[in-house]
Amino acid sequence: MHALSLTAYKEPLQRSEVPEPTVGPDDVLVAVQAAGLNRLDEGIRQGQFTQIVPLQLPHTLGLDLAGTVIEVGSAVRRFTPGDEVFARPRDGRIGTFAERIAVSEDDVARKPASVDMIEAASLPLVALTAWQAFVERGHLHAGQKVLIHAGAGGVGTIAIQLAKHLGATVATTVSAADRDFVRGLGADVVIDYRTEDFETLLSGYDLVLDSLGGENLEKSLRILKPGGTAIGIAGPPDPAFARRIGMNPVLRAAVTGLSRKIRTQAKRLGVTYEFLFMRADGAQLEQIAALVDEQVLRPVVGRVVPFEQVPAELGSLARGIRGKSVAAIAGPSPRADR
Repeated sequence: MHALSLTAYKEPLQRSEVPEPTVGPDDVLVAVQAAGLNRLDEGIRQGQFTQIVPLQLPHTLGLDLAGTVIEVGSAVRRFTPGDEVFARPRDGRIGTFAERIAVSEDDVARKPASVDMIEAASLPLVALTAWQAFVERGHLHAGQKVLIHAGAGGVGTIAIQLAKHLGATVATTVSAADRDFVRGLGADVVIDYRTEDFETLLSGYDLVLDSLGGENLEKSLRILKPGGTAIGIAGPPDPAFARRIGMNPVLRAAVTGLSRKIRTQAKRLGVTYEFLFMRADGAQLEQIAALVDEQVLRPVVGRVVPFEQVPAELGSLARGIRGKSVAAIAGPSPRADR
């Protein structure tokens, strides 16, 4: 089976032959037809998330998929061969830059019927991030105000649409060229981050979704109303996250130190900072798929590349793209040993 494998951190991905996936009793084997590309993929390659996403190298990378079920484990009840699905495999089992992957049944959902494989593959990681930030953590509801940074990016394009669906007033930061684009997604207030300072223009917000960190996160705290929350997906991790993923005491202490400054600033302002590292969740993807089929959410695919160009495309993501880049992998195929 062909895959793009990481042999050592900070080294280029290598196209190689890898063993066929082992299908456990609770797994579905998926023939991958498309795989979304994320900055997180490149961060993992650079070794930035070794404590969060530990991998035994060599390892195939890739976090998003859409494809067709070709085999199911003995305990699987919700899927049968031939089902079209999409998923974000859980940490430790990533590897969607491959022809086939075995995924836990709990991480998989049926693909939205109204979109193709490329569009479906663009959704899992970014849509789960937005869902877990706004529905699970933020409890966003009608009448509230939310600021979404980088609104034209992968997370931002879905987050704007979801927040608008939940009834919030949505502000976002983008470049001037993307103003009309994000207004078309539902943004009410659009700020050009190159020429305008969002901190001087916004106040009294209930929630911020920050994907940039650093000074941008610190400024975001100051536009929240008392009791508001800033949810950061670029870090720093907080102690609650460290406990949730079972970090050992030494690492928990290190994480506490890394986030102390921002948590202290938040406390002084009467607001809250939370770190979000999205998790795999097939049940949430089912709800997201329903919203796509109801035309509440629409995938935004900025570029489609062939499988061979994935390494180069990952390296270019930092320059920015509207929505998501997606790799076309292959059509459904049987296992090589069948």
